[in-house]
Amino acid sequence: MSSSRQLHLGAFMRPVSIHTAAWRYPGAFPDANFNFKHLTRFAQTLERGKFDAFFMADHLAVLNVPMQALKRSATVTSFDPLTLLPALAVLTEHLGLIATASTTYNEPYHVARKFASLDHISGGRAGWNVVTSGNPDEAMNFGLEEHVEHEIRYHRAREFFEVVTGLWDSWADDAFIRDVEAGVYFDPGKVHILNHHGEHLNVRGPLNIARPVQGWPVIVQAGASEAGRQLAAETAEVIFAPGGTLGGARAFYADVKGRMRKIGRSPDWLKVLPGAFVVVGDTTAEAREKRARLDSLVHYDSAIASLSTALGHDASGFDPDGPLPEIPESNASQSGRARIVELARREALTVRQLAQRVGGYGGLAFVGTPQTIADQMEEWLATDACDGFNILFPYLPGGLDDFVDRVVPELQRRGIYRREYEGSTLRENLGLLRPVNRFFDRRELANLAQGGR
Repeated sequence: MSSSRQLHLGAFMRPVSIHTAAWRYPGAFPDANFNFKHLTRFAQTLERGKFDAFFMADHLAVLNVPMQALKRSATVTSFDPLTLLPALAVLTEHLGLIATASTTYNEPYHVARKFASLDHISGGRAGWNVVTSGNPDEAMNFGLEEHVEHEIRYHRAREFFEVVTGLWDSWADDAFIRDVEAGVYFDPGKVHILNHHGEHLNVRGPLNIARPVQGWPVIVQAGASEAGRQLAAETAEVIFAPGGTLGGARAFYADVKGRMRKIGRSPDWLKVLPGAFVVVGDTTAEAREKRARLDSLVHYDSAIASLSTALGHDASGFDPDGPLPEIPESNASQSGRARIVELARREALTVRQLAQRVGGYGGLAFVGTPQTIADQMEEWLATDACDGFNILFPYLPGGLDDFVDRVVPELQRRGIYRREYEGSTLRENLGLLRPVNRFFDRRELANLAQGGR
């Protein structure tokens, strides 16, 4: 199979692995989540592998799960993304740096200022993962007793996006003239006061930092619900898509890109990157043995807590050896819950089996040799199921080293993955346009009126 398209790869660092037992695997760094030297090594290895970006998830609460489960979690503590990523920026040169920031439990001025700062510090490598917060426990850390309703979270997110991007456009690119002789630092005609008054937000502006190097940091979105897909079609430039079957991924890809066409955005302005859990072995049997050993390290206490979180419903009272019962709707992530329920039904899993899968990682997985993994990735790319992948490593550093040292060369040999970075910014490496300034680039906006941003 051949493809003229190029694969894009992000690294989903949570901050290091999504697998519950990753820290327990032989040779893994148990303290990797909170060890800056380890994280620096990982980022530099990703850059050696020509990855587009280091993608850092974030949580604004310690999960409210039984202590018997919580004590087994390596992600109970991790760095704040917008503290860690600027530090990694000065130790890397090309790697994109994507941080999660909630639109539900943040203020837009803070988000705009921090991401603009990261973009300047990194020389144009910042990305913002726009989330609405799926964890109900976060509400109690921000003065609320209950999680904000799903529909309200998405309405606020859409307005939040407009405010943040409006703040990034506060200054024209050439506003800061710094005329030493005349004593004029900036051109007063090149600054815009936003004066936003909306349903959820009131923000005056302007932002007290120059327009980002990329115009805007790259906009990333991860929701897969109906509201999430529409938000991605309207705003996103990268979407962290759900894994699943090849057919399901093709349908998702066509749906989101089709929504873009309907609203006048070019489908080329969005890269769809499903999460893919990758385990590499000399043989497929060896890779499967690695996966089985890793999964065996997930304790049931931790597994059932992970299942409860994924379902938005306490599963501790379910019969471990019975089928998954009917699950009422909740205020947690709807698309995530639906995927778990569908997995249980499709494979006729018991609650114990489902918990073990979810407690490790229950999504798309490529488990095999460098050649078989590259075969699968190439098929997904060539059949319009994705534009690349967000790679989830099974354990660190071994799983990361295996991918960079063994899978990347195979992808390069096939001509579907870069050997060198295309540019100096994340946008350039992803093949994305630099957004025009809505307040100052009138001519460019008119030219783009028929094609979206």
